[in-house]
Amino acid sequence: MLYNERHRGWAGLDLAWHGDRQMADPQARKTALAFMAHPDDAEILCAGTLVRLAEQGWEIHLATATSGDCGTTTETPWAISATRTAEARRAAALIGATYHCLDERDGLVVYDKPTVAKSLDLLRRIAPSLVFTHAARDYMMDHEMTSLLARAASFLYAAPNASAFPLIEGSCVPYLYYADPLDGLDPLGDPVVPTTWVDISEQLEKKTEMLALHTSQREWLRQHHGTDEYLDAMQRHAVSRGQEIGVTAAEAFVQHRGHGYPRDDLLTALFPSPA
Repeated sequence: MLYNERHRGWAGLDLAWHGDRQMADPQARKTALAFMAHPDDAEILCAGTLVRLAEQGWEIHLATATSGDCGTTTETPWAISATRTAEARRAAALIGATYHCLDERDGLVVYDKPTVAKSLDLLRRIAPSLVFTHAARDYMMDHEMTSLLARAASFLYAAPNASAFPLIEGSCVPYLYYADPLDGLDPLGDPVVPTTWVDISEQLEKKTEMLALHTSQREWLRQHHGTDEYLDAMQRHAVSRGQEIGVTAAEAFVQHRGHGYPRDDLLTALFPSPA
């Protein structure tokens, strides 16, 4: 028996739930979650796919580990956090999505007990059947830590004792996809080989509109990265991925297919490539 502080009581360590959960159909709940590190990450990496899912009637959630408190050279952490979370809510609203924030600090996202617990609670409240997160190996450690948090929470959130929040019917281990790192390169500069492409040719305009609502980041990125192509860089990468499958624009993913996770490619089944 283990003491569970979050339930303030004793709970048996019984993982028999896992086999039962796998009997549930992950597609029974059409609920998708993009769990990213910072406001605007989802818009850059997977918003086109989220638009397509919303068009098919999926319930969409966007969540960030941080509020983006370091995304400025001129404002206080509190002011820029308020600005960036407001931008994130407006971008999510464009596709009828809901925005959530774990309220961690930029550059300090870690895989520890409190943050895993918050991630479990987040997924328990949403009960997603499809999760997007950062690449497991990425240029920024906030991204890698968020990827680990998403992976941990996606695997465990449906366990009855994992969270004090009520277990939503249909909760199960969801499909999990890692989005491209920026430029499609891992931290050593090697190209990422996707398992899955999604044609977003018709959704690129909406994806651009969502990203453009993060207006606070244009000046910040110009000063920090020496570039003024916030939207152009995103579009160029989408076009590059699109060329790989013979379409105008695409988003690419690597599917997590480890033990306990669905291994059929849901995104390809929903959005078959024309190639």
